[in-house]
Amino acid sequence: MTQAAAMGSQPRVLFYVQHLLGIGHLARASHIVQALAENNFDVTLVTGGMPVAGFPAAGVNHVALPPIAVGDGGFSQLVDADGHLVDDAFKARRRDLLLATYREKRPDIVMLEAFPFGRRQVRFELLPLIEAIEATRPRPLLLASLRDILQERAKPGRDEETVDLIRRHFDGVLVHGDPDFIRLEDTFPLAHSITDRITYTGLVTGRPAAPPSERFDIVVSAGGGAVGAGLIQAALDASTELTDLGRWCIIAGPNLPQPDFERLAAQAPDHVQLVRFRTDFRSLLTTARLSISQAGYNTVCDLQQAGCRSVLVPFASGGETEQTARAERLERMGLAIVLAEHSLSGNTMVSAINRALDLGLLPDVPVLQLDGANRTAELLRDLLNKRPASQL
Repeated sequence: MTQAAAMGSQPRVLFYVQHLLGIGHLARASHIVQALAENNFDVTLVTGGMPVAGFPAAGVNHVALPPIAVGDGGFSQLVDADGHLVDDAFKARRRDLLLATYREKRPDIVMLEAFPFGRRQVRFELLPLIEAIEATRPRPLLLASLRDILQERAKPGRDEETVDLIRRHFDGVLVHGDPDFIRLEDTFPLAHSITDRITYTGLVTGRPAAPPSERFDIVVSAGGGAVGAGLIQAALDASTELTDLGRWCIIAGPNLPQPDFERLAAQAPDHVQLVRFRTDFRSLLTTARLSISQAGYNTVCDLQQAGCRSVLVPFASGGETEQTARAERLERMGLAIVLAEHSLSGNTMVSAINRALDLGLLPDVPVLQLDGANRTAELLRDLLNKRPASQL
């Protein structure tokens, strides 16, 4: 630990996050970084994805690596901001900037979002960073920052590789979830091999939302929008039949292709407002009768915090399992109605909406532990305080 941290002043944290498709990873990391700053940590957020308006929040120390995203070939293919496949020289520039940032900031703690449980695509820069951490004296703590539900592994040996990296290099795994809702072993079969490293923080949410400036009865969200056209179309079709439900707001997302946005906007009836993005999404949920959305981590946390009924359409293309697992658990708790992505249509959406509105009063909200951001700050300070004097 640096001398400053040892004396009780601001510990330095370097938090790395790489979003590739949606914005969920970035949003969760931003909430944590904001809570750390408010709890007297000196935090630097390193991002590697395409810029997203509003993230990180103003005032956050931020280093943006040359951005990458998923190409048309799926998660194994990375492209730059112009859509060109990244080459070795591009990767080297990112690696060198990341290492230079690490050396400049001299952190007491390094947090890697998702890795090594995910984000294998950026091993080219994260493995050199881990090597640099191991060579540093005094060595900073290295922690994995992990959402509550993992994508099922298709390739043999990946879980074993993850466990090996955790046991050799990581001081802890912060699981940002409520163990009474789901535990890491439910989606990571080898969790028993790293039990001594795992700590649950509770779910990470932002501050409670302020009352909205305007009210909508139905709020529809497609997340980042890259894979949300089908959900929006089904919601629009349902809105033409359910005209007695009041005003609708459909948030298409910044990544919905422009031709799709224009086509869908042309179909919106007078009682439906279709927009790209709203900064007050969380506020809108507090007064809405119903939310229709995918089942990503951050959206579900926002719904629980707001106490809003919901229809969840979990993203399941390309073998994705995480959102389905989350949505089905919420449905079993009586907190949502699930509509499978492959069953999307105007008619099935109408049915799902009617069933959700018939759920009656939701259980007392929040049902789940939702203070994961502040709890993360408490855990980090506790880890630092418990370090042996020989490591300071």
